[in-house]
Amino acid sequence: METNALFALADELKALKDEKKDLEKQTKEVNARIEELDHQLSDAMAQSECEKFTRNGSTFYLNSRLFASPMAGNKDAMIAALKKNGYGDIVTETVNANTLASFCKEQMAANEDELPDWLEPVVNTFEKITVGIRKS
Repeated sequence: METNALFALADELKALKDEKKDLEKQTKEVNARIEELDHQLSDAMAQSECEKFTRNGSTFYLNSRLFASPMAGNKDAMIAALKKNGYGDIVTETVNANTLASFCKEQMAANEDELPDWLEPVVNTFEKITVGIRKS
């Protein structure tokens, strides 16, 4: 491939990554404004004792959603409590995808670029090659 074609691809890739970064910033700003307006409107609706209303073809309604997480440092205790009280069926074990990838990379480095025999039948791996860009 000739140099001009490489440079054209590189320029387009950089422009798109820059555009993506700008869009992500805009998205963060819009999400912050949405959060602010959502809070203001839900407060106003609650104060007005208005559970729902329709405006310009859209229905707005109060929605309550509970979020729960283990108290800091108590994940194991929470899991034990759930199991002890008969709710072990809602407990699942997971492995973070990035942690698993790092572990596999370490294992392959120690095993001539191959997964160990015990790991190979239970883990899928693939390598993706991309072009990195940084400021000069």
